[in-house]
Amino acid sequence: MPLFNSQDILVVGAGVLGLCTAAELVRRGHGVTVVDPGGLNASAVAAGMIAPAMESAIDDLSSDHAKLLRRARDAWTDFAEATGVRLARDPAEWRGENVEVLAGRLSALGFGHACDRESGRLTTNEDWKVEPAQALAALGGRVRMVEARATGLSREGERWRIDTTAEPLSADQVVLATGASDLMEGLPEDAARLLGMVAPIRGQIGLVGERLVEHVVRGPGAYIAPMGQGCVIGATMEAGERSLTPDPERCARMLDAAWAVLGQAPRPLTIEWRAGVRGATPDGLPMAGAVERGLHLALGPRRNGWLLGPLVAGVIADEVEGRSSKEPTLAPRRFI
Repeated sequence: MPLFNSQDILVVGAGVLGLCTAAELVRRGHGVTVVDPGGLNASAVAAGMIAPAMESAIDDLSSDHAKLLRRARDAWTDFAEATGVRLARDPAEWRGENVEVLAGRLSALGFGHACDRESGRLTTNEDWKVEPAQALAALGGRVRMVEARATGLSREGERWRIDTTAEPLSADQVVLATGASDLMEGLPEDAARLLGMVAPIRGQIGLVGERLVEHVVRGPGAYIAPMGQGCVIGATMEAGERSLTPDPERCARMLDAAWAVLGQAPRPLTIEWRAGVRGATPDGLPMAGAVERGLHLALGPRRNGWLLGPLVAGVIADEVEGRSSKEPTLAPRRFI
């Protein structure tokens, strides 16, 4: 039960940050409603990787940034058990060029790994994974869902009102987890300014019925990860792109890169290509926290939404209950 009075909360957006936040608030005893138009979102168009080691090495992150990603991964242990999300802790592997460079970065950041320079392979047990479909279903099953598009936000005395395409809703507190979507009407000036900083990044992946790998395998230009009975090939990072129509040329290049990573000759595969649009902030870290009294943001995790979900959820839930943020570097107002 929460240490503070239970509150009525609206979460706008049913991606990983929105649903993790909603599930954490329900776990603490709050009444939560999630508003979302439905359909595939960027969190569904993903491999579900919880990968602080590989992400830190590939992007050459600072020590502080890498430590934050490690804390985010560790937050999954209790969160997954409480919410019914299934965690896979199989090894993650890098194949191809840059093995020694990546191994050096992992060593400097304190991530455990094994490196075989002769074969050009690097393996770590520090990265985990979820199945996005199973995880979204588990998280969404814990909250009241309203299938509608939020169109406007306004104050009604001490409460907030959200206008939607289904019905108006009101709550003590509101969490905006709207990704890189268009701004709704009526946003307070600071909130509108901050949401306007979230830039779209399109990611394309391919769902493959054949199981090409038994654990995550990454390399130059592509990754291949287990997914259900098959696998997923991903992923592009296309800054400024919003189209949800897959690009055949880019997908073909990604498939060629995947075969090269696997060291196999191309062969026919049945692939369902998908595209999703993620949000990114100017510094690459999400916005998590209050922008004004009773209004919170959970936005912009770049490609690390699944990794950061429970950490962001904990930050929002603490602030809803009147506690200070344990992750002040994620405060939205750092940009104002």
